[in-house]
Amino acid sequence: MPKVMSNGASGHGGGGGRRRRPRVSSALSEINVVPLVDVMLVLLIIFMVAAPMMQQGLNVNLPQQRRARALPPPTDPIYVTVPATFRTDRRVQIGDDLIRIDVLAERIRQRVQQRDDKQVFLRSDGSVTMQHIMDVMDRLKDGGVEKVGLVSRPATDRR
Repeated sequence: MPKVMSNGASGHGGGGGRRRRPRVSSALSEINVVPLVDVMLVLLIIFMVAAPMMQQGLNVNLPQQRRARALPPPTDPIYVTVPATFRTDRRVQIGDDLIRIDVLAERIRQRVQQRDDKQVFLRSDGSVTMQHIMDVMDRLKDGGVEKVGLVSRPATDRR
């Protein structure tokens, strides 16, 4: 902000007939930091957005396994099967019972309530989409299941 400087003449009486206005000094005695802060905030935002893009991981070729050893099954496993008809009728199979998906959480809760291991094995047809599998897994988690194992068929030799 410019400062008002006195010019020595008071303007009250004494001599000259002309009154002088106070002189305004435009010296840069104060630094305006608002533009500096604006520029620094813009640079901060640019670096915050760009920093995650600059990180690169190491390129690693993970080992491939042709056949995994089968894990020993628990004593009394619970199998939930998602058939190919799930898209149309929204039914899954627990053991031998065919039930609707909206009662899946309650049925699983009844089955795993007295068990120590709250583990369920999930099998599905190859044509079932991942979204449907995730929907079933969400219902299983709502029913109190702590671990969901995905069951697959061993790979055939493709030579």
